[in-house]
Amino acid sequence: MPEPQPDAALLEEMERTAVTLADLAGARIAAALGQVLSVRYKPGESAHAFRDPVSEVDQDVEKLIRTLVGERFVGHDILGEESEERPGRGHDIVWAIDPIDGTTNFVNGFPLFAASIGVLWRGRPVVGAVWCSTSHALRPGVYHAREGGRLRFDSQPLELTPNPQVRRRLAGTGAPDDPSRLPYDLRRTGSAAVECAFLAAGLLGVSRFQTPNVWDVAGGIPLVRAAGGQVLVRGEEDWEAFDGFLDPAAPQRDLRSWNRAVLLGEAGAIAAMRSAGW
Repeated sequence: MPEPQPDAALLEEMERTAVTLADLAGARIAAALGQVLSVRYKPGESAHAFRDPVSEVDQDVEKLIRTLVGERFVGHDILGEESEERPGRGHDIVWAIDPIDGTTNFVNGFPLFAASIGVLWRGRPVVGAVWCSTSHALRPGVYHAREGGRLRFDSQPLELTPNPQVRRRLAGTGAPDDPSRLPYDLRRTGSAAVECAFLAAGLLGVSRFQTPNVWDVAGGIPLVRAAGGQVLVRGEEDWEAFDGFLDPAAPQRDLRSWNRAVLLGEAGAIAAMRSAGW
């Protein structure tokens, strides 16, 4: 029996809402850039590390999105980075929110960060909207897509063709690698959501995330798929096709605990990087 699908009209409505929310988040973030912000670090950080900052803007943006989703889609669940509140636990639809992906960049004024909103249907990402501080168009904007739909940037269809004369394209990586043995040049952006959007837009060919959380990639996966890319997750022995964040062996496991390695990009790029040891 085919797996049930979310209603097409609902998908379109959720995409429109996700784009609106991403735009609102981006406006809040842009307005705060350059201000002296209140910054704290998450519990468990050693005094010399300070690698996981949270700004007041992260918290304000997540509160705003939670409020608006709760008003528009009563009963839907919400999974956010900054709050553990789950208003609709057990609902088929979960909104996964990363209010600022790339907070370390943001609090340092390094202008490469995103606000990511993903919508999951029974654990599968079906809608994504990612506001990026910069883009292929050299300006802020929202990359978005829904399952079965086209990749768009600020509501306009987006198709970019990589220059065939460029012999070594770019690969995003969250972990150190020896670039001399790889067929792609490596870049670390500091934001999984930005990398997913850039993959979808053709600015990167492939990217790998070692231990992402659901909210890090939930908004970006629909973009990559809408652009024709593949998404793999690390299994016990090898990479395998990604089919959602729910674990069939433990369906009751909380989404907050999911953090498997993810490999995304063009099929040829993925194959080339895997052959080189990824």
